[in-house]
Amino acid sequence: MSINATLFVQAIVFAILVWFTMKFVWPPITKALDERAQKIAEGLAAADKAKSELSVANKRVEEELAKSRNESAVRLAEAERRAQSMIEEAKAKAAEEGNKIIAAAKVEAEQQTVKARETLREQVAALAVKGAEQILRKEVNAGVHADLLGRLKTEL
Repeated sequence: MSINATLFVQAIVFAILVWFTMKFVWPPITKALDERAQKIAEGLAAADKAKSELSVANKRVEEELAKSRNESAVRLAEAERRAQSMIEEAKAKAAEEGNKIIAAAKVEAEQQTVKARETLREQVAALAVKGAEQILRKEVNAGVHADLLGRLKTEL
């Protein structure tokens, strides 16, 4: 075979290969590329849509956070006001209770003072009787001395 015939046969084989590729190989490849391009376009559109939704959601979150901060500040102020009123009430109750305790202590101290005076009077009277008894051992009249001691007791 000559070089021209070989060249001619190679050209025919090349043409058949081109026709086969164009008819059977190229359409699935272009179809796959078109589908891929379509998916990429849809993905980009979805990303843009998600980006815009994210910005809207962020704005709503910021608004809710601001609203929550305001509500918490109001609640905190209310709690502080309540705490102050409770403290004032507790102070008033404590002062009232303290006054009651002081009054009760004064009354008790007065009672103890009176009781101590009575006890002291009785002891002084007993000492006076003992002293008088020792001085007057010879002439002792129980009735007169009891009356005398009663008057002495009231004077003390």
